[in-house]
Amino acid sequence: VIDLSPAERAGLAASQHLFRVGLTPYYASLMDPAHEACPVRMQALPRALEADVRAEELRDPLGEDTHNPAPSVIHKYPDRVLFLVVDRCAIYCRHCNRRRLVGGDAPPTSNELEAGLDYIARTPRIRDVLLSGGDPLLLATRKLDYLLTRLRAIPHVEIIRIGTRMPVVCPMRIDAELAAMLATHHPLFVNTHFNHAKELTAEAQAACARLVDHGIPVGNQTVLLRGINSSVRSLRALMRGLIRTRVRPYYLFQGDTVLGTDHLRTPIDEAIGLMDGLRGWMSGMA
Repeated sequence: VIDLSPAERAGLAASQHLFRVGLTPYYASLMDPAHEACPVRMQALPRALEADVRAEELRDPLGEDTHNPAPSVIHKYPDRVLFLVVDRCAIYCRHCNRRRLVGGDAPPTSNELEAGLDYIARTPRIRDVLLSGGDPLLLATRKLDYLLTRLRAIPHVEIIRIGTRMPVVCPMRIDAELAAMLATHHPLFVNTHFNHAKELTAEAQAACARLVDHGIPVGNQTVLLRGINSSVRSLRALMRGLIRTRVRPYYLFQGDTVLGTDHLRTPIDEAIGLMDGLRGWMSGMA
């Protein structure tokens, strides 16, 4: 697909000891075949710098593993939980903050998922459930429908959210069957993960439109990534493109201090400067 640079070859050789590599043919087609500074290549292909672990970096930077009261459930906040329904992704982003959990070969078993559902059902303060993983939209539509139906049957669960990168890296997964199924479980929200305007292709925009047209609000979570989107021009183009696509910019993340990601983190003072460069040029919608 591309001519690998020496740095990319070294990163791929080192990755077997670091973090799984994988991406979809569609997302690979977005890579500039000649230039390794392509924002898609930099998100998808490893660098040997991932082996450079800084003292401040952590395996679990969000402290999730200490809030794991049931299999596949992370309960950090009083009224909401993270329900990790699959351990696979369609792309293993090089900035992933959950690399300790994804990319393996041991997906949650049916018994573990049932234990997670049982915990949610017997914990009445839980109002909001976020399905994540891994990427929940990798599940078969029928299996995802089963999990959503079980959650909807719990009286105290008011809101269901799905975190997914599928509209970005495999937009053809967002077909009419999936969108129609999701629409039967309202109120349901989808948050996706565009990091660069180059990812807002016609196919990706059509996938997001299919969700929105079925009444599903779509938000976006962007991570500030050094050399990928760490400029005012890049961020403005992305946020404006998202609004045109009817996707609401939701989070602009400072990169978590996860192992081996220092080369992709934007320094905090630069991040504050980028925010200043967006203020006044972005409406409250963004």
